[in-house]
Amino acid sequence: MAARSIASLSLSFGLVAIPVKLYSATESSGAIKFNLLARDGSRLKQQYVSEKDQGVVARSEMVKGYEFEKDRFVLFTQEELKALEESSSPTIDVMSFIPAHSVDPLFYDKAYLLAPDKRGAKPYTLLAEAMRRSGRCALARWAWKSKQYVVQIRPVEGGLVLQQLLYADEVRSLQELNIEQVEVSPGELQLALQLIEQISTDSYDPRQYVDEEKKRILAAIDEKIAGKQIVAAAPQEPQGSAQVIDLMEALRASLRKPPVAAGVPAIETQPAIPTRERKSAKRAATPAATTVAAARVAQPAPAKARARK
Repeated sequence: MAARSIASLSLSFGLVAIPVKLYSATESSGAIKFNLLARDGSRLKQQYVSEKDQGVVARSEMVKGYEFEKDRFVLFTQEELKALEESSSPTIDVMSFIPAHSVDPLFYDKAYLLAPDKRGAKPYTLLAEAMRRSGRCALARWAWKSKQYVVQIRPVEGGLVLQQLLYADEVRSLQELNIEQVEVSPGELQLALQLIEQISTDSYDPRQYVDEEKKRILAAIDEKIAGKQIVAAAPQEPQGSAQVIDLMEALRASLRKPPVAAGVPAIETQPAIPTRERKSAKRAATPAATTVAAARVAQPAPAKARARK
């Protein structure tokens, strides 16, 4: 299916205005989703309940509001919300051209693709080639869906990418963590550099990597459809935080391992230098407003059925 543009815009700098079309740079990979069901197999339907009288509120009766004080809201009609969105600008205003790698990727937000619109092919190509030759990218302002963005426009193979950037107050600093700075010896540093060199590659090719976790879950779903029971793997014993690590020996042991072929990711089940596992945040409990719908799900699929991929 051909890509569909999201909007027609104008990329402006100086007295030049280039007509462009905006496209999403990413798409859903078909994430595996599980439906919430009652124990009898019936589907569940989400509803909204008023805190005041516990009555179910229909969508047609809902309004949106902004909480300016504790439990005090200013209400907006659909027309007023629409008016806020209409403040979006069709023009991307270039403010300056900066060195191509001067933006920390930590500030990267959503990415879009830019393509020339009608009569825009020549100035579009000229701008992209000029930025490549100069080693610079564009820094611009753009208003989109009631929010103003600072964006980076950078040349890539075949065209231009528009990258929304986060503001400074949206990005946390490592300085907030008060990380202890520890001295390392020249010998330790040399071994670490050798290890980096041993498993280095010259580029990143995303086609060489697949979602192994997704493949594992799909295989388990196929087994479940076939009537087999899914058995959880035995949990690994966490490494004790008080364990004393011989850093030099750990680095030497890593260097003794055979190097990994270029482009093939290594999977370490027992890392040389133990680290703490980060506990994933628990999801919030399902709202009490969820109720059971009357519809019933179909009978389980036959054993020959395959999981949707």
